Amino acid sequence: MVLSLACGAALAQELEPRAYSNAPIGTSFAILGYTHLSGPVLPDPSVPITDLTARVDILTLGYARFLDAFGRTANFAIVLPYANADLRGEVGDTTHEAHRGGLGDLHLRGAINLFGHPALTPAQFLVRPDVLSGGASLSVVVPTGQYEGTRLVNVGTNRWGFKPELGVSYPMGNWFTEAAAGVWTFTENDDFFGGHRRSQQPLAVYQLHVGYNFRRGTWLAVDLGRYIGGRTSVDGAAKDDEQHNSRVGLVLSLPVGRGWSTKVAYSKGTVVRAGGDYSIASAALQYRWLD
Repeated sequence: MVLSLACGAALAQELEPRAYSNAPIGTSFAILGYTHLSGPVLPDPSVPITDLTARVDILTLGYARFLDAFGRTANFAIVLPYANADLRGEVGDTTHEAHRGGLGDLHLRGAINLFGHPALTPAQFLVRPDVLSGGASLSVVVPTGQYEGTRLVNVGTNRWGFKPELGVSYPMGNWFTEAAAGVWTFTENDDFFGGHRRSQQPLAVYQLHVGYNFRRGTWLAVDLGRYIGGRTSVDGAAKDDEQHNSRVGLVLSLPVGRGWSTKVAYSKGTVVRAGGDYSIASAALQYRWLD
C-alpha cells in the first residue's frame, strides 16, 4: 500500500518557469508561499482502496541568492515547507479518513549557468543583451520532515531525493521560452509502514515553458510537464504504479512595490496514470534586495 502525500506530491508535479533566468550577483530573495492541492489519488490497482481523495495545504518559507562562480552566474535556494493534509477513501464498505500536519522535508537547490550568462554587477546587468543561455542544477530533498514508521501516511518521506537537471532559456523580444529535463533518484525508506523497505525507480521530469513579458517584473507563462517512471517496490515486490503523467499550467508574476513581487499559479493533470490527479493552486510573495 503506497501513497504519495503533501510535499512529495507537490515536488513530483512541480512546474517552475524561469528557473534558469538571470539576476545580478549579490541579489537575494526571501519568499513566502502557499500551495493548495486537491483531487483524487490513483494508488496501485491491487490496493483495495477506492474513491481516495486528498486535500493538502502547504506553507513554505524560502531564501535564494545569486553569486559569482568561476565567472558564471550561479544561485542557491533553500525551502522549508509545513503541510496540513486530509485524506478520505473507501476500504470495502467502510470510509476511512486521515489527517496529518507538520514540517515537511527540507528542499535545497543549486544552479550554475554554463553559457550565455556571465556573472554581472547590477550596473552591467541593466545593459546586458538577451541571449540564448543554458545551465545545470541539482535539487536535493533532505529527510527532515515529520515521519512515523507505524503510519502509512506521513508528511515526511524518510528518504533522500536528488534531481540533476539541464535547462535552456531562449528570449525572443518580449517572449521567452524555456525547456528543462531532469531525473529524480531516491534512496530507500527502510522504515516504511511497520519496518518494511520501500524503494522507487528514477522519475524523469520534462518541462516546457512559453511566456510573455508585458513590462519589467510582469509576465505570464504557459507550462507543460511530463513525468515518466517512478515505479515503487515494497520489500522487493514491484507495484503497478509507474507514472506516465502530464500537466499543464499558468503562472502570472506581478510587481507590488519596490523590491516586492507576487506570483500566482494554477496547474491541472491532463494524463494521469498513477499518483495524485491534483489541481494545484499556489501564490507566493517575494522580496528582493541587493548587497
